Amino acid sequence: MPRGITQDQVNAAADAILGAGENPTVEKVRAALGTGSPNTVTRMLDTWRNDLAERLRKALQLPDLPPEVGQAMTALWQLAVEHAERLLQARLATERAALSASEARLQEERAHWTATLTEAETTVAQARTRQELAEHACANLDSQLRDSHVLREDLVQQRDRLQAVVDRQTSKLEALQAEKTARLAATDQERERTAVHIRATEDRAHQEVDRARQEIKQWQQRHEATERSYREAVQALEARCEASHRQLQTAEKEVARLSGKAAALETSLAKASARPRAKHTPRSVGSSKAAKAKKSTK
Repeated sequence: MPRGITQDQVNAAADAILGAGENPTVEKVRAALGTGSPNTVTRMLDTWRNDLAERLRKALQLPDLPPEVGQAMTALWQLAVEHAERLLQARLATERAALSASEARLQEERAHWTATLTEAETTVAQARTRQELAEHACANLDSQLRDSHVLREDLVQQRDRLQAVVDRQTSKLEALQAEKTARLAATDQERERTAVHIRATEDRAHQEVDRARQEIKQWQQRHEATERSYREAVQALEARCEASHRQLQTAEKEVARLSGKAAALETSLAKASARPRAKHTPRSVGSSKAAKAKKSTK
């Protein structure tokens, strides 16, 4: 911390500078003392100059000289002092003006550097804000990237599950197709057996035409109805097979509905396979009636 200065110290320094033949200025006094603010030194130098004439007057009193000589010398000295004071005042005014200009420049520089510092702080704050926004954006992008990876894994798993479901449904449809083919073959065999049985029944019916014509006609009507039902069942089965084929093409989109349609197809096939077996009943009845008629003729 700078220590304070006293009026005596400033007076002693100014006297020493004046004794060396130099003009005591604020900078020289501060350099001699090694401390002191410019304002304080200026104020104390003014006090020193005000007391300088009185001190010189007292020091220059010549009691041994005649009064006229002493007055003349005193007047001469006062003129010299006044001239020196005017010079000092002029230099002091110049120094004060230079000091004021320096202070003005310092104020301008201070204002400039303050504005520059404020601008720099604003720039730094904006940069920090942009940095925070960039970091936040990077964090959001990282989060979205992780979410996209998780979503991709979920989609891959869903695709694998759907592919497994499609494979299972395809296997079921292939099995149903094979079962349908087998049932159609069994139906053809049953139809052939039925045709053979019908021909044999017709042969026996021709021998009993007079007595069994009405029965044969009724039987033929029932047979035709049965054939129509059979043909309708076969056509319905073929239509269902075509529908199943179309459903197979759209199985990836309608996986949830395949099981129900497959069950419906199995039910239809079961009904279709049950109908041909029901045809044996009229033939057996007709055969028994023909046998009874034959026995009665014997």
